[in-house]
Amino acid sequence: MAKKRAFVMVSLSLMLGVAAAWIAKNWIEAASDQPGMAMASVVAADLAIPFGTKVQSRHLKMLEMPAEYAPPGSFDSIDEVVDRVTVQPIVAGEILMQSRFVDYDDGSTLAALVTKNMRAVTVRVDDVIGVAGFLLPGNRVDVLASRKEQNRRATAETVLRDIKVLAVDQTAATEKNEPVIVRAVTLEVSPDQAEVLIKAREEGSIQLTLRNPLEEAPVVAEEPEKPAAEPVAPAPRRVSAPPTREFDVTIIRGTSVSEQKAST
Repeated sequence: MAKKRAFVMVSLSLMLGVAAAWIAKNWIEAASDQPGMAMASVVAADLAIPFGTKVQSRHLKMLEMPAEYAPPGSFDSIDEVVDRVTVQPIVAGEILMQSRFVDYDDGSTLAALVTKNMRAVTVRVDDVIGVAGFLLPGNRVDVLASRKEQNRRATAETVLRDIKVLAVDQTAATEKNEPVIVRAVTLEVSPDQAEVLIKAREEGSIQLTLRNPLEEAPVVAEEPEKPAAEPVAPAPRRVSAPPTREFDVTIIRGTSVSEQKAST
């Protein structure tokens, strides 16, 4: 009895499996035969590509997907991506977008990473004090300047905020996220900020403070305009009374004569 029941269960499982395979096969064939299902080729990352890396063909692969789902700004050929430089880290399997790369012609990859109208300035940092060992390309930092005058206490102030780190030492890209000891950091600044940075470095020492990448720059609220003051009417002018003058008055009544004081 038990053998018969087991045989029936196995037979039923085989029948259900064959039916499921047949239904799946028909569904796939019907989907592929649908008119208007155009396919497109897009370039994706075959492995993780760090920030500031010159892309090679080994980093890339091709993917097939429905054309209507292909994102605008993607690449359709590996040759379009090779030799470009990444401006952001790329994760494995990600569809590559043009906005995340810059063209690279000649010179160092660092020059390709500098944003238009910006400058790259390298500053020395202390390998013991501060966060030099925890800085990686792509981080954002604030720059603090300290100086000490004769017979006065040292002063410190933040001279630059939210500055992008382009490279640490001679490295503009790294495969690791672990801290390393560095002695120079290259920052991306505007020409005016470069002057402030060089001046602060010559007047004293500078330190870098690491920013949270999700932190937004503080917004300085504008002071409301004060209403125009209403004109104040001048106080009424006080007119002083004329001075009092006294004089003698002689009163004659018959044969009686008397004198009194009078004033005006």
